Amino acid sequence: MNKRINIYLLNIIIFLQGLIFYAPIATIYRENRGVSISQIFLIESIYMVLIILLEIPWGRFADKFGYKRTLILANFIFFISKIFFFKADSFFMFFIERLLLAISISGLSGCDSALLFLSLDEKDNSERAFARYDFFSNLGFLLGSILSTFIINVSMDLAAFYTIIPYGVAFLLSFLLKDVKGKSLESIGIIKNLKCILQKRNILIFVIAIALVTEVVQSITVFLNQGIYIKSNIDVKYFGLILAAIQIIKLISIKSYKITNKIGQKTTIKLFIMVIFISSFALIFIRKGFLAFTGIALIATSMAFIEPIFMDIKNKSIETVDRATLLSIYSMLGSIISAVINPVIGFAANYSLEGSLIVCSIISLISMIFIGVNKDK
Repeated sequence: MNKRINIYLLNIIIFLQGLIFYAPIATIYRENRGVSISQIFLIESIYMVLIILLEIPWGRFADKFGYKRTLILANFIFFISKIFFFKADSFFMFFIERLLLAISISGLSGCDSALLFLSLDEKDNSERAFARYDFFSNLGFLLGSILSTFIINVSMDLAAFYTIIPYGVAFLLSFLLKDVKGKSLESIGIIKNLKCILQKRNILIFVIAIALVTEVVQSITVFLNQGIYIKSNIDVKYFGLILAAIQIIKLISIKSYKITNKIGQKTTIKLFIMVIFISSFALIFIRKGFLAFTGIALIATSMAFIEPIFMDIKNKSIETVDRATLLSIYSMLGSIISAVINPVIGFAANYSLEGSLIVCSIISLISMIFIGVNKDK
């Protein structure tokens, strides 16, 4: 069995799932369909709670029945969620779309990176493989952003409709994956896995810190960015091009391993969280289009560098066969943090854009402090 085929297939699948043609106008699309910004953040909070509840069951399912079967099911539900997004025209419909997405994401979470990690011949190159995996995700998002500029000019609805197609193809490609198992054959169970994580205080603090900054980046680059651009007098027709430009810049994160080889993983993460904090704070006062673009580009690119390092550290910290379960527990912890923080940012955004950015700045500063006091490598 040639397990390396998984690496190529996973890269193609993540590329296809990056083709979200409605991404540049996601918030505006929802608002045009009758959902307010506060309702969007409320749905996101419920979405995070659902992921928390589903993470461990999906992880156990993956470890018991195989990564391939899990990815097939999760990618099928992912595909269906895009159909619901296209059809959604109310709070309830967008809630159902997010429910399906939560089921899908919690299934994919940890399972894709576990399969990728176990498909590598040399585990020392895992950070490089994860960086390449993120590269293809960003590349897909880049192409989707470029094409979205032309599609949105025709119709916002069409952007949502065309997104369904690559997700259907990604689902079909999941059937070609090969299952790979770890060296050990004995599961230690959920309780022992939880105890194992709780004993690793450093990795626990690390996961919490990354969850904090991830929520900041998600909020700014997905939900608040469009308001920031409008405040900076950027026409909506340029949103797709701006998103495409940011994706091009993010592609340099494929070389993240070169930075970590020189200054170490912890120092690299501290550096990029600092960039996110400074940029978030600067966006409170920025009123110029180019500066708004620069601030959001720095935030997005910094997170793109952090993500492969984060995946590498999590995977290398696991010493049992229950890889998907442990990765799901890590993801669940991150989701708990996000579910708590998301409504806080949303509540602040309901009053003012600047207020939400102040909250984002404070959260990223806390994340930076957590990474700083953590003694883990």
